[in-house]
Amino acid sequence: MRYATFSIGGDPTPRLGVASDRHVVDVQALAAPLDEGAVPGTLLELISQGPEAWTRMAELLRAELPRYGGERHAFTDVQWQAPIPRPAKNVFCVGRNYKGHIEESARARGEAVKLPDVPVIFTKASTSVSGPFDVISYERSVTREVDWEAELGVIIGVGGRNIPRTEALRHVFGYTVINDVSARDLQKNHLQFFKGKSLDTFCPMGPVVVTADEFGDPQRKDVTLRVNGVEKQHGNTRDMIFTVAVIIEWLSKGLTIEPGDVIATGTPDGVGFSRTPPEFLLDGDVMETEIESIGMMRNVFSVR
Repeated sequence: MRYATFSIGGDPTPRLGVASDRHVVDVQALAAPLDEGAVPGTLLELISQGPEAWTRMAELLRAELPRYGGERHAFTDVQWQAPIPRPAKNVFCVGRNYKGHIEESARARGEAVKLPDVPVIFTKASTSVSGPFDVISYERSVTREVDWEAELGVIIGVGGRNIPRTEALRHVFGYTVINDVSARDLQKNHLQFFKGKSLDTFCPMGPVVVTADEFGDPQRKDVTLRVNGVEKQHGNTRDMIFTVAVIIEWLSKGLTIEPGDVIATGTPDGVGFSRTPPEFLLDGDVMETEIESIGMMRNVFSVR
């Protein structure tokens, strides 16, 4: 299944949708004529109901979508929101997870290349989450060095603690696209990642969540980013130093992860600050972030 969160003109209420054939169908509207009892109104609610509910929902949608006679909203006619517009906790992030990214960062800083022994984990504030086609805005008085980072996002479905890597992927509900937008000058000035990663709108996410059963192997997907139509990043998740399963194992050591938690798994090489000369996003720039089998986000930058 390909789940979306959307709203329609004149009504900002988030709706749980299923995306198919360039259209989005409101899940509650589809189920209303059926004797299905309470149907979740948000993706987070569906995730929290657990695997049996996911299976029932998938079976319902597969049976009813082909014969559904209600309204189908064209992709271009809806307001896309982040699949989970306000996660219950900060977004977990993994830094330094592609060798190429580590090598280019080391060159830019004049440092020796050193690969991490364990995942480098930090977080972005949940308030930084924005939609897949939202404007990303920032104040010039706050930052002048805004950078891009295309990443595979993981949505936890089943919580747990001390999860072994052999079981980790069974805890995943699905996958999405994330851009870990970063203010590099704030990272440098504050001597840590959090502030520079957490400005409002700095975590566009979406456009859909593809369930784990449909997505397949998370370590075989292309990751691409373009700025104004020019390709800046092109990598593949096979090149991660720490796979999704290993990230979940390390993250859950002594720390409970919960349904609806979001993990950004790191970015390949091609970010702006490590280029010669460095490149940063400018007012009016258009950033397209794409992951194979999920789709593409398109965000315009606006400087206030």
